[in-house]
Amino acid sequence: MTTVHQIIPVLAPHDAVGNHTLQLRDALRGAGFESEVFAEMRLGHHRDTARSIADYPEQRAADLLLYQSSTGSTTVDWLLKRPEHLAVNYHNITPASFFEAWDDQGASSMRRARMQLGALARRSQLALADSPFNAAELTELGYAPVVVAPLLLDLDARLAAPDPHVADYLARTRAGHHWLFVGRLAPNKCQHDLIAAFAAYRLAYDHGARLTLIGSEAAPAYSDALYGLIDDLGLNAAVTIAGSVTDAELAAYYDDADAFVCLSRHEGFCVPLLEAMRHDVPVVALAAAAVPDTVGPAAVLVEESSPQLVAASVHELLGDGAFRAGLIAAGRGVLAEHALAPSAATWVDLIRAHLATTGG
Repeated sequence: MTTVHQIIPVLAPHDAVGNHTLQLRDALRGAGFESEVFAEMRLGHHRDTARSIADYPEQRAADLLLYQSSTGSTTVDWLLKRPEHLAVNYHNITPASFFEAWDDQGASSMRRARMQLGALARRSQLALADSPFNAAELTELGYAPVVVAPLLLDLDARLAAPDPHVADYLARTRAGHHWLFVGRLAPNKCQHDLIAAFAAYRLAYDHGARLTLIGSEAAPAYSDALYGLIDDLGLNAAVTIAGSVTDAELAAYYDDADAFVCLSRHEGFCVPLLEAMRHDVPVVALAAAAVPDTVGPAAVLVEESSPQLVAASVHELLGDGAFRAGLIAAGRGVLAEHALAPSAATWVDLIRAHLATTGG
Protein backbone atom coordinates (compact mmCIF):
# COMPACT_ATOMS: atom_id res chain seq x y z
CA MET A 1 0.00 0.00 0.00
CA THR A 2 1.31 3.46 -0.91
CA THR A 3 2.00 5.58 2.15
CA VAL A 4 1.63 9.36 2.38
CA HIS A 5 2.14 10.87 5.82
CA GLN A 6 1.64 14.52 6.72
CA ILE A 7 3.74 16.60 9.12
CA ILE A 8 2.28 19.70 10.76
CA PRO A 9 3.84 21.94 13.43
CA VAL A 10 0.64 22.60 15.38
CA LEU A 11 -2.71 20.83 15.16
CA ALA A 12 -5.30 23.01 16.90
CA PRO A 13 -9.11 23.04 16.98
CA HIS A 14 -10.85 25.46 14.59
CA ASP A 15 -7.64 26.06 12.65
CA ALA A 16 -8.00 26.11 8.86
CA VAL A 17 -4.60 24.51 8.22
CA GLY A 18 -5.24 21.74 10.73
CA ASN A 19 -8.71 21.07 9.37
CA HIS A 20 -7.29 20.93 5.83
CA THR A 21 -4.66 18.43 6.98
CA LEU A 22 -7.24 16.11 8.55
CA GLN A 23 -9.55 16.35 5.55
CA LEU A 24 -6.65 15.41 3.28
CA ARG A 25 -5.73 12.47 5.50
CA ASP A 26 -9.30 11.18 5.28
CA ALA A 27 -9.38 11.67 1.51
CA LEU A 28 -6.12 9.77 1.08
CA ARG A 29 -7.34 6.92 3.23
CA GLY A 30 -10.58 6.80 1.27
CA ALA A 31 -8.55 6.52 -1.95
CA GLY A 32 -6.59 3.53 -0.63
CA PHE A 33 -3.47 5.20 0.73
CA GLU A 34 -2.00 4.58 4.14
CA SER A 35 -1.90 7.99 5.78
CA GLU A 36 -1.27 9.45 9.23
CA VAL A 37 -0.85 12.98 10.58
CA PHE A 38 2.18 13.63 12.80
CA ALA A 39 2.24 16.89 14.76
CA GLU A 40 4.85 18.66 16.86
CA MET A 41 2.04 20.02 19.06
CA ARG A 42 -1.48 18.60 19.39
CA LEU A 43 -3.97 20.82 21.16
CA GLY A 44 -7.41 20.07 22.59
CA HIS A 45 -9.16 17.02 21.23
CA HIS A 46 -6.50 16.65 18.53
CA ARG A 47 -4.32 14.84 21.06
CA ASP A 48 -6.41 11.84 20.03
CA THR A 49 -6.87 12.56 16.30
CA ALA A 50 -3.19 12.68 15.31
CA ARG A 51 0.13 11.23 16.38
CA SER A 52 3.13 12.93 17.94
CA ILE A 53 6.12 13.57 15.71
CA ALA A 54 8.10 11.71 18.36
CA ASP A 55 6.29 8.54 17.24
CA TYR A 56 7.55 8.76 13.66
CA PRO A 57 9.81 5.79 12.82
CA GLU A 58 13.54 6.41 12.44
CA GLN A 59 13.71 4.42 9.21
CA ARG A 60 12.02 5.42 5.95
CA ALA A 61 8.29 5.06 6.63
CA ALA A 62 6.49 6.73 3.73
CA ASP A 63 6.57 7.02 -0.04
CA LEU A 64 5.90 10.73 0.42
CA LEU A 65 6.05 13.15 3.33
CA LEU A 66 3.81 16.20 2.98
CA TYR A 67 4.73 19.16 5.19
CA GLN A 68 1.99 21.66 6.04
CA SER A 69 3.82 25.00 6.30
CA SER A 70 2.33 28.05 8.01
CA THR A 71 4.73 28.78 10.86
CA GLY A 72 8.21 27.99 12.12
CA SER A 73 8.94 24.56 13.55
CA THR A 74 11.74 22.45 14.92
CA THR A 75 10.51 19.70 12.60
CA VAL A 76 12.08 21.50 9.63
CA ASP A 77 15.62 20.46 10.63
CA TRP A 78 14.28 16.92 11.02
CA LEU A 79 12.62 17.04 7.59
CA LEU A 80 15.85 18.19 5.95
CA LYS A 81 17.51 14.94 7.08
CA ARG A 82 14.71 12.51 6.23
CA PRO A 83 15.15 10.05 3.33
CA GLU A 84 11.54 10.21 2.12
CA HIS A 85 10.42 12.22 -0.89
CA LEU A 86 9.12 15.57 0.37
CA ALA A 87 6.29 17.84 -0.72
CA VAL A 88 5.51 21.20 0.89
CA ASN A 89 1.98 22.58 1.16
CA TYR A 90 2.30 26.31 1.88
CA HIS A 91 -0.45 28.28 3.64
CA ASN A 92 1.49 31.54 4.10
CA ILE A 93 3.74 33.04 6.74
CA THR A 94 3.08 36.67 7.69
CA PRO A 95 6.05 38.94 6.86
CA ALA A 96 7.88 40.06 9.98
CA SER A 97 7.65 43.69 8.90
CA PHE A 98 4.02 43.84 10.01
CA PHE A 99 4.95 42.91 13.58
CA GLU A 100 8.29 44.68 14.10
CA ALA A 101 6.71 47.75 15.69
CA TRP A 102 4.47 45.68 17.96
CA ASP A 103 6.06 42.38 18.90
CA ASP A 104 9.82 41.78 18.56
CA GLN A 105 9.53 38.12 19.52
CA GLY A 106 6.72 37.50 17.07
CA ALA A 107 8.62 39.24 14.28
CA SER A 108 11.72 37.15 15.03
CA SER A 109 9.65 33.97 14.87
CA MET A 110 8.27 34.96 11.48
CA ARG A 111 11.74 35.69 10.10
CA ARG A 112 12.87 32.26 11.28
CA ALA A 113 9.84 30.59 9.71
CA ARG A 114 10.53 32.20 6.35
CA MET A 115 14.19 31.15 6.50
CA GLN A 116 13.04 27.58 7.15
CA LEU A 117 10.62 27.77 4.22
CA GLY A 118 13.52 28.79 1.98
CA ALA A 119 15.69 25.96 3.28
CA LEU A 120 13.05 23.37 2.43
CA ALA A 121 13.07 24.40 -1.24
CA ARG A 122 16.22 22.37 -1.92
CA ARG A 123 14.64 19.24 -0.41
CA SER A 124 11.19 19.49 -1.91
CA GLN A 125 10.19 17.55 -5.01
CA LEU A 126 6.75 19.19 -5.16
CA ALA A 127 5.32 22.43 -3.79
CA LEU A 128 1.64 23.14 -3.37
CA ALA A 129 -0.11 26.36 -2.38
CA ASP A 130 -3.73 27.15 -1.60
CA SER A 131 -3.71 30.43 -3.57
CA PRO A 132 -1.85 31.93 -6.54
CA PHE A 133 -0.47 34.53 -4.10
CA ASN A 134 1.16 31.81 -1.98
CA ALA A 135 2.34 29.97 -5.09
CA ALA A 136 4.19 33.10 -6.26
CA GLU A 137 6.07 33.23 -2.94
CA LEU A 138 7.18 29.62 -3.39
CA THR A 139 8.36 30.24 -6.94
CA GLU A 140 10.38 33.24 -5.75
CA LEU A 141 12.06 31.02 -3.14
CA GLY A 142 13.12 28.52 -5.79
CA TYR A 143 10.51 25.80 -5.38
CA ALA A 144 9.66 23.79 -8.50
CA PRO A 145 7.27 22.54 -9.61
CA VAL A 146 4.66 24.71 -7.86
CA VAL A 147 0.98 23.80 -8.09
CA VAL A 148 -2.06 25.69 -6.81
CA ALA A 149 -4.22 23.15 -4.97
CA PRO A 150 -7.50 23.88 -3.18
CA LEU A 151 -7.74 24.40 0.55
CA LEU A 152 -9.93 21.59 1.86
CA LEU A 153 -12.82 23.27 3.65
CA ASP A 154 -15.91 21.94 5.36
CA LEU A 155 -17.69 25.20 6.11
CA ASP A 156 -20.75 23.32 7.33
CA ALA A 157 -18.74 21.66 10.09
CA ARG A 158 -18.72 24.82 12.22
CA LEU A 159 -22.35 25.72 11.58
CA ALA A 160 -24.26 25.91 14.82
CA ALA A 161 -27.55 27.26 16.05
CA PRO A 162 -27.01 30.93 16.94
CA ASP A 163 -26.40 31.55 20.61
CA PRO A 164 -29.77 32.88 21.84
CA HIS A 165 -28.26 35.28 24.37
CA VAL A 166 -25.97 36.92 21.80
CA ALA A 167 -28.73 36.99 19.20
CA ASP A 168 -31.13 38.61 21.67
CA TYR A 169 -28.56 41.21 22.72
CA LEU A 170 -27.78 42.13 19.11
CA ALA A 171 -31.47 42.44 18.26
CA ARG A 172 -32.28 44.55 21.33
CA THR A 173 -29.40 46.96 20.84
CA ARG A 174 -29.60 47.34 17.04
CA ALA A 175 -29.78 50.97 16.01
CA GLY A 176 -28.16 50.83 12.58
CA HIS A 177 -26.21 48.59 10.25
CA HIS A 178 -23.78 46.02 11.66
CA TRP A 179 -20.23 45.66 10.31
CA LEU A 180 -18.36 42.43 11.10
CA PHE A 181 -14.78 41.24 10.73
CA VAL A 182 -13.39 37.88 11.87
CA GLY A 183 -9.64 37.41 12.22
CA ARG A 184 -6.84 37.63 14.76
CA LEU A 185 -6.18 41.06 16.21
CA ALA A 186 -2.97 41.41 14.23
CA PRO A 187 -1.14 44.28 12.51
CA ASN A 188 -1.34 42.67 9.06
CA LYS A 189 -5.12 42.41 9.36
CA CYS A 190 -5.29 46.17 9.91
CA GLN A 191 -8.20 46.45 12.29
CA HIS A 192 -7.00 50.03 12.85
CA ASP A 193 -7.90 50.88 9.24
CA LEU A 194 -11.26 49.18 9.71
CA ILE A 195 -12.05 51.21 12.84
CA ALA A 196 -11.14 54.43 11.02
CA ALA A 197 -13.37 53.52 8.08
CA PHE A 198 -16.21 52.62 10.43
CA ALA A 199 -15.88 55.99 12.18
CA ALA A 200 -16.18 57.73 8.80
CA TYR A 201 -19.26 55.63 7.97
CA ARG A 202 -21.01 56.52 11.22
CA LEU A 203 -20.23 60.19 10.76
CA ALA A 204 -21.40 60.39 7.15
CA TYR A 205 -24.16 57.81 6.81
CA ASP A 206 -25.33 55.84 9.85
CA HIS A 207 -24.97 57.27 13.35
CA GLY A 208 -26.33 54.08 14.91
CA ALA A 209 -24.02 51.58 13.17
CA ARG A 210 -21.98 49.07 15.13
CA LEU A 211 -18.76 47.18 14.41
CA THR A 212 -17.82 43.80 15.87
CA LEU A 213 -14.26 42.44 15.72
CA ILE A 214 -13.91 38.73 16.46
CA GLY A 215 -10.58 36.98 16.91
CA SER A 216 -7.83 36.13 19.34
CA GLU A 217 -5.05 38.54 20.29
CA ALA A 218 -1.82 38.20 18.29
CA ALA A 219 0.20 41.12 19.70
CA PRO A 220 -0.86 42.74 23.01
CA ALA A 221 0.64 46.13 22.10
CA TYR A 222 -1.40 46.21 18.89
CA SER A 223 -4.58 45.28 20.77
CA ASP A 224 -3.91 48.08 23.26
CA ALA A 225 -3.52 50.50 20.37
CA LEU A 226 -6.88 49.41 18.96
CA TYR A 227 -8.61 50.05 22.27
CA GLY A 228 -6.91 53.46 22.42
CA LEU A 229 -8.07 54.31 18.91
CA ILE A 230 -11.64 53.32 19.71
CA ASP A 231 -11.56 55.55 22.76
CA ASP A 232 -10.00 58.48 20.89
CA LEU A 233 -12.71 58.30 18.22
CA GLY A 234 -15.50 58.11 20.78
CA LEU A 235 -16.60 54.67 19.59
CA ASN A 236 -16.63 52.74 22.86
CA ALA A 237 -20.38 52.18 22.65
CA ALA A 238 -20.28 51.28 18.94
CA VAL A 239 -17.30 48.92 18.58
CA THR A 240 -17.11 45.52 20.26
CA ILE A 241 -13.88 43.53 20.40
CA ALA A 242 -15.33 40.13 21.17
CA GLY A 243 -12.13 38.07 21.24
CA SER A 244 -12.47 34.34 20.67
CA VAL A 245 -16.04 33.09 20.54
CA THR A 246 -17.88 29.78 20.42
CA ASP A 247 -19.36 28.42 17.19
CA ALA A 248 -22.84 29.35 18.43
CA GLU A 249 -21.77 32.90 19.27
CA LEU A 250 -20.05 33.25 15.91
CA ALA A 251 -23.24 32.12 14.16
CA ALA A 252 -25.22 34.80 16.00
CA TYR A 253 -22.80 37.52 14.92
CA TYR A 254 -22.83 36.36 11.29
CA ASP A 255 -26.62 36.14 11.26
CA ASP A 256 -26.94 39.69 12.54
CA ALA A 257 -24.24 41.23 10.32
CA ASP A 258 -25.13 43.41 7.34
CA ALA A 259 -21.62 43.51 5.85
CA PHE A 260 -18.32 41.71 6.33
CA VAL A 261 -15.58 44.30 5.92
CA CYS A 262 -11.96 43.18 5.52
CA LEU A 263 -9.10 45.67 5.14
CA SER A 264 -6.31 43.15 5.77
CA ARG A 265 -3.10 43.85 3.86
CA HIS A 266 -1.66 40.35 4.01
CA GLU A 267 -3.68 37.15 3.68
CA GLY A 268 -2.58 33.87 2.18
CA PHE A 269 -6.23 32.84 1.70
CA CYS A 270 -8.62 34.25 4.41
CA VAL A 271 -11.22 31.60 5.21
CA PRO A 272 -13.58 34.03 7.06
CA LEU A 273 -14.38 35.62 3.68
CA LEU A 274 -15.97 32.32 2.67
CA GLU A 275 -17.59 31.91 6.08
CA ALA A 276 -19.33 35.23 5.50
CA MET A 277 -20.56 34.04 2.12
CA ARG A 278 -21.82 30.84 3.75
CA HIS A 279 -23.99 33.04 5.99
CA ASP A 280 -25.13 35.25 3.08
CA VAL A 281 -23.24 38.26 4.43
CA PRO A 282 -21.98 40.47 1.57
CA VAL A 283 -18.27 41.32 1.57
CA VAL A 284 -16.36 44.56 1.14
CA ALA A 285 -12.60 43.96 1.08
CA LEU A 286 -9.27 45.55 0.31
CA ALA A 287 -7.87 44.13 -2.93
CA ALA A 288 -4.61 42.98 -1.33
CA ALA A 289 -2.57 39.75 -1.26
CA ALA A 290 -4.73 36.64 -1.82
CA VAL A 291 -8.08 38.31 -1.13
CA PRO A 292 -9.10 38.97 -4.77
CA ASP A 293 -8.45 35.32 -5.68
CA THR A 294 -10.43 34.09 -2.68
CA VAL A 295 -13.54 36.22 -3.22
CA GLY A 296 -13.60 36.15 -7.03
CA PRO A 297 -16.62 38.14 -8.27
CA ALA A 298 -18.41 37.90 -4.91
CA ALA A 299 -17.19 41.05 -3.16
CA VAL A 300 -16.84 44.78 -3.45
CA LEU A 301 -13.08 45.26 -3.78
CA VAL A 302 -11.51 48.60 -2.87
CA GLU A 303 -8.03 49.54 -4.04
CA GLU A 304 -7.07 51.47 -0.90
CA SER A 305 -8.08 51.68 2.75
CA SER A 306 -9.14 55.32 2.62
CA PRO A 307 -11.80 55.69 5.35
CA GLN A 308 -14.04 57.75 3.09
CA LEU A 309 -13.75 55.30 0.18
CA VAL A 310 -14.48 52.25 2.36
CA ALA A 311 -17.37 54.01 4.10
CA ALA A 312 -18.90 55.04 0.78
CA SER A 313 -18.48 51.51 -0.62
CA VAL A 314 -20.30 49.94 2.32
CA HIS A 315 -23.02 52.60 2.13
CA GLU A 316 -23.56 51.94 -1.57
CA LEU A 317 -23.75 48.19 -0.98
CA LEU A 318 -26.23 48.41 1.88
CA GLY A 319 -28.39 50.94 0.07
CA ASP A 320 -28.87 48.86 -3.08
CA GLY A 321 -30.90 45.71 -2.45
CA ALA A 322 -30.38 44.30 -5.95
CA PHE A 323 -26.61 44.83 -5.74
CA ARG A 324 -26.51 43.16 -2.34
CA ALA A 325 -28.56 40.20 -3.58
CA GLY A 326 -26.26 39.82 -6.58
CA LEU A 327 -23.19 39.64 -4.36
CA ILE A 328 -24.83 37.04 -2.13
CA ALA A 329 -25.69 34.93 -5.19
CA ALA A 330 -22.13 35.27 -6.48
CA GLY A 331 -20.88 34.17 -3.08
CA ARG A 332 -22.84 30.95 -3.36
CA GLY A 333 -21.12 30.34 -6.68
CA VAL A 334 -17.70 30.86 -5.12
CA LEU A 335 -18.60 28.44 -2.34
CA ALA A 336 -19.54 25.81 -4.93
CA GLU A 337 -16.02 26.10 -6.38
CA HIS A 338 -14.65 25.16 -2.95
CA ALA A 339 -16.91 22.15 -2.42
CA LEU A 340 -15.09 19.59 -0.33
CA ALA A 341 -15.60 16.41 -2.38
CA PRO A 342 -14.22 17.65 -5.73
CA SER A 343 -11.44 19.57 -3.97
CA ALA A 344 -10.38 16.42 -2.13
CA ALA A 345 -10.47 14.45 -5.39
CA THR A 346 -8.18 17.06 -6.96
CA TRP A 347 -5.68 16.52 -4.16
CA VAL A 348 -5.74 12.75 -4.51
CA ASP A 349 -5.17 13.06 -8.26
CA LEU A 350 -2.25 15.45 -7.74
CA ILE A 351 -0.56 13.14 -5.28
CA ARG A 352 -1.11 10.07 -7.46
CA ALA A 353 0.36 11.86 -10.47
CA HIS A 354 3.38 13.00 -8.49
CA LEU A 355 4.04 9.54 -7.09
CA ALA A 356 3.76 8.08 -10.58
CA THR A 357 6.58 10.34 -11.75
CA THR A 358 8.80 9.62 -8.75
CA GLY A 359 8.21 5.88 -8.61
CA GLY A 360 6.25 6.03 -5.32
